[in-house]
Amino acid sequence: MKPQILIVDDDESHRRMLDAVLSAEGYAASHAADGQQAVAAVEKQFYDLVLLDIRMSRMDGIEALQQIRRISPGIAIIIMTAYASVDTAVDALRSGAYDYLTKPLDIDELKHLVEKTLRHFHLERENLYLKQRLNDRFDYASIIGQSPAMTKMFETLSLAAPSDATVLILGESGTGKELVANAIHQNSPRKENPFIKVNCAALPETLLESELFGHEKGAFTGASSTRPGRFRQAHTGTVFLDEIAEMSPATQAKILRVLQEQAFEPLGGGSTVEVDIRVIAATNRVLEEEMEQGRFREDLYYRLNVISVTIPALRERKDDLPLLAEHFLEIYARKNRRIIKGFSPRAIDLLMRYSWPGNVRELENAVERAVILARGETISPDELPRSIRAMDPCASETAPDNASCVPGRALKDVEKDMILSTLEQTGGNRTRAADILGISRRALQLKLKKYQINK
Repeated sequence: MKPQILIVDDDESHRRMLDAVLSAEGYAASHAADGQQAVAAVEKQFYDLVLLDIRMSRMDGIEALQQIRRISPGIAIIIMTAYASVDTAVDALRSGAYDYLTKPLDIDELKHLVEKTLRHFHLERENLYLKQRLNDRFDYASIIGQSPAMTKMFETLSLAAPSDATVLILGESGTGKELVANAIHQNSPRKENPFIKVNCAALPETLLESELFGHEKGAFTGASSTRPGRFRQAHTGTVFLDEIAEMSPATQAKILRVLQEQAFEPLGGGSTVEVDIRVIAATNRVLEEEMEQGRFREDLYYRLNVISVTIPALRERKDDLPLLAEHFLEIYARKNRRIIKGFSPRAIDLLMRYSWPGNVRELENAVERAVILARGETISPDELPRSIRAMDPCASETAPDNASCVPGRALKDVEKDMILSTLEQTGGNRTRAADILGISRRALQLKLKKYQINK
């Protein structure tokens, strides 16, 4: 695409001359006759570069520059001035201009500076995106799970991510909805563009609309300047609306319009802003029940629910629990500079017995706590939260003080299950499994033979 350049000058003949020069160089030029028109133009459209005259009638270049930078912080701006004083240049550069030219313009200098500035900002954006990708890289492998329920979810994600369709993520609190949304974006054609997250439950209704749609200066008390909203920031990228069921019906209606028309009006503004965004929404509520109670719009539900992804609760995929626990153990052992080899068999058994109402988030917190409190190289039941220790059938006052106390199950069955589970965690690595179980490799080999385990 041709680089988009906005020419801002109250001299029409000068604008036409610049247009001719820049168009001949292969750029797409637009015009604004003063600072106010320039600010309005930047609110509606993305520009690669703004050529901004410093002296204009309705709004001077410095004020226009400052407002443009608030709307689009990454935009390249070159100031043009017939008043080539050091003070003017310094003010412009301090306000965010990349460079400046003096009138009458030297055409060769103009072309050289425009090319140099566009190249600089292009490389800067590429470097920024590269850093973001290196520091925040997601793929499906980052979502841990091998259970049938997770395999089914991965199949849906692999089909949904490459499309541009709206996705509705359903699941209880703590299941990892934001992680899934991020994985969808990072595996989509929009992956190099912004991924903007909005927690609808964390913002009061009075602030949510301003956060989403932006506002004009003076739109409400305290609105001292124009501010772009999250939808504008996400242009060409993805917006993730977490806990969307917390929105009021009035805000839901405005979200519906964005989905239908890819357009909206900022608060206090009469102009329409068009955007190109993909929307991913998530909720822990049952939206069918919310619609029956009149708290969620049916038309919005059908717009959001083009593709539905349901994240299973942790209790529904217990096969993944040892993998997740080991994953969090490695993270927090490294973070806290602890040498911890794994979980004791009884600790794993308690983790498997617990129902996990807080899902993966609760498991992560439990493992972090256990790492901090661990006295040795293995996590024991003593380091687990009380709610999890309560699952131990031997924990009651009347139960015998015996590590083999597991009512309804023979000790050999428990031991065999723990060996199988640990081998699964280690990918069949017997040395690592023996370390986690707290026995020698020779002892493990004897138990494998005893229980006829061929792994």
